Amino acid sequence: VQLVESGGGLVQPGGSLRLSCAASRLTFSNYRMTWYRQAPGKERELVALIPSAGGSTRYAASVKGRFTISRDNAKNTVSLQMNSLNPEDTAVYYCDANNIRGMDYWGKGTLVTVSS
Repeated sequence: VQLVESGGGLVQPGGSLRLSCAASRLTFSNYRMTWYRQAPGKERELVALIPSAGGSTRYAASVKGRFTISRDNAKNTVSLQMNSLNPEDTAVYYCDANNIRGMDYWGKGTLVTVSS
């Protein structure tokens, strides 16, 4: 199983980025997909999740209204649209796949830096 995140980079405050996570060698539609992030010196935190069939998304309070998670089960991808970014959003963003059997897979992360 492989999860590969992309789309990170340097963006100015107020800007936008779109992260993507491409999954391979798993039945993607069976997995709940979650974005986490870890800022320097802080613990990893949940950012957003989307169930296996889509719908009923959840967001951290700090990103609600600014970030949108979506998935394309035909393309085995999950995305995170991030708007109105601020320096507190600076972190490594990780993609996680897990299913009801307890199988859990992580990507290696992509760095997002919000700075002027």
